[in-house]
Formats: sequence, structure tokens, C-alpha cells
Amino acid sequence: MELTTIWFALIAILWIGYFVLEGFDFGVGMLLPVLGRSDRERRAMINTIGPVWDGNEVWVLVAGGATFAAFPEWYATLFSGFYLALFLILVGLIIRGVAFEFRSKRPGTTWRGGWDAAIFLGSLLPALLWGVAFANIVHGVPIDAHHQFTGNLFTLLNPYGLLGGLTLLTLFLTHGALFLALKTTGDLRTRANALAGRLGLVAAVVAVVFLAWTQAIRGTEVTLVLAVLAAVALVGALLANRTGREGWAFAGTALTIVLAVASLFVGLFPNVMPSTTDAAYSLTTTNAASTSYTLTIMTWVAVIFTPIVLIYQGWTYWVFRRRISVDQIPADSSH
Repeated sequence: MELTTIWFALIAILWIGYFVLEGFDFGVGMLLPVLGRSDRERRAMINTIGPVWDGNEVWVLVAGGATFAAFPEWYATLFSGFYLALFLILVGLIIRGVAFEFRSKRPGTTWRGGWDAAIFLGSLLPALLWGVAFANIVHGVPIDAHHQFTGNLFTLLNPYGLLGGLTLLTLFLTHGALFLALKTTGDLRTRANALAGRLGLVAAVVAVVFLAWTQAIRGTEVTLVLAVLAAVALVGALLANRTGREGWAFAGTALTIVLAVASLFVGLFPNVMPSTTDAAYSLTTTNAASTSYTLTIMTWVAVIFTPIVLIYQGWTYWVFRRRISVDQIPADSSH
């Protein structure tokens, strides 16, 4: 197998890992004003993702760095053409990170309410725009002979792109609700469980329409199988949720995201950014790649350090695996 193909697959895995892990904490952030009926409940919700949310964001940094090193032409066209959308995502992530840190600095209702709104917005904006961006990558965008994006932000806000954003948004909401049901106790857990069921039905309808549309655009037999398996995994997650098996339900939505995103990358290959201007202008794993020497060095680095990172992150989740109760949150604490 060629190194360009290997690195395309590795970048796909990095994005899949990012969407699975960051997906549930985006979901928790968006559900903060919905499920959090009191400051103590909202604090408990934040505490479920507190030890892991910043580690989850590392995946997108590595994915971006790997794209820059392995496929510099792809990186250049993507980050220049999608500049405004990616800038808005970055602003959302910054606002969200600052809100997590500053929310507990003062006990006032207005102070905390403002930061709660920032967490909501900083979770919703990236969740929506990542879906829009990836839908457009799969669909294709206007690229000229010099591999320059010739559209603008409104070019990306087409019906297919917006549907992709809505699909990722609803999947993340369902994923986050199931994570809360898995990580909390009492009434908060019960409400999260019930909401996950309702959100899951919406996500199922939206995802089926999006994957069917994708299949019509870039479908193959493999992408069809992956899309069907993603739908089955989501149905399984909803059934597990109805029986109170939050662990299996959460695993089901995680598998749904894995299979759905994998189907997008499989349908995209060997392109990395198709051109709607002229197919000859499309960026592929061949014409967008770095030299063989660069890819070889990167492969050795990945082989050495990837297991270390995975072991460390797995250990973090194991340490903070216990459920969080609202009763554990002091009523008069500013922390």
C-alpha cells in the first residue's frame, strides 16, 4: 500500500476520533441550558466533561498538523478557501474554553449565566460548521487550475452542506445526552435518558437523508454498507437507551459516528478535495501529497508516539470513569 493511501487513512482515523470524543462534549455543552435546571445541575454536567474536553481537542490539532505535513496542497486549499468558516470554529472553541475556566471564578447568577451561554454557543457553532465543512469537501467545491478555492462562505452554505451540518449537530446532541445519562445519577440521568431518545429519532431521520444524498453523489458498494451499518448502530443505541443500558447506547452512537464519517472518507478517496469547476483540477492523494521521504519520517513518528497518546488518554478516561451526582456539588460553592 502506498504511503499516501496510508496517510489518507490515518487522517480519516484522526477526524473520526475527534468527532467521537469531541462530539459528546459538544453535545453536553449544547444541552447545558436544556437539561441544567439549576446551577448545581449545570455544574455537574460540566464536571462530566471537565477532565477530558481539552484532551479531546488535541485530536483536531493532530489532524490539522498531519494534513499540513502529509498533504500540504490539501491543507493550503482547505484552510485558505474555508478560512472564514474555520475562523468561526476557532472563535467558538476559544470562547468555550475560556467559559469553562472563568465560569466558576464568581458565584453570581448573571456571571455564570453569561458563561453558560458562551459554552452553549461555543459548542453549537463548531458542531454545525464542522458538518458543513466536511459535507462540502465530499460534495466538491469550486477550485481552479491553480488549486485555489474560488467561492466564499455562502458557497459552503448550500442545501447539502447545511444538511451535513444539521446531521453532525443532531448526532452530537444525541451522543452528548447519552454521555450524560451514562455519567450522572438521579433525576438528571433520567431526563438525559429521555431526551436522548427523542433527539436520537431526529438524528436518525436527518442522518438517513444525508447519507442517502451522499450515496447518490459519491456512493460505492462500500459506502452503502457503511451507511447501512451506521443506521443499524444508531437504532441499536436507541433501543439500548430505552432499556436503560446507557453504556451500550453510548457505544452505539460512537459507532454510528465512526461508520458515518468513515463512509464519507471512503466515498471521497482518492480525492481529498474534488473540484466542481473541472474534475481535472481536483486535489487527490497523489497531487496534493508531500514527498515520499517526508511521509516515511512521519510514519515512524506516528508509529512511536501514537500508542503513547492513546494509552494516556485511555488512562484518563479510566481514572474519571465514575458517575457524578448533583449531591456532590456544594450549593454555595464557587467551584
